[in-house]
Amino acid sequence: MHLTEVIKKPLLTEKTYAGQQNGAYTFIVDRKVNKTQIKKTFEEIFQVKVKTVRTMNYDGKEKRMGKYVGKTNAYKKAIIVLKDGESLDILSDL
Repeated sequence: MHLTEVIKKPLLTEKTYAGQQNGAYTFIVDRKVNKTQIKKTFEEIFQVKVKTVRTMNYDGKEKRMGKYVGKTNAYKKAIIVLKDGESLDILSDL
């Protein structure tokens, strides 16, 4: 899998902004990748050292639009914690 396919986009919410104060950054990643692939890719793209990677899988939710029923997309979320002394300005890298 190519580097640009592993990390899809950052997840920017109030909770993730609070985590950035402690060096934890949250990204939506490809559902097929594992923690070691996420760590290698993140270190190679952003030139920082990663301490830990935590991942969560989310299933799509059923949504209604009138009489029609559909599903939202399933996704995988990764919380990447950087080593002490490392930082990442996420808004300038987008």
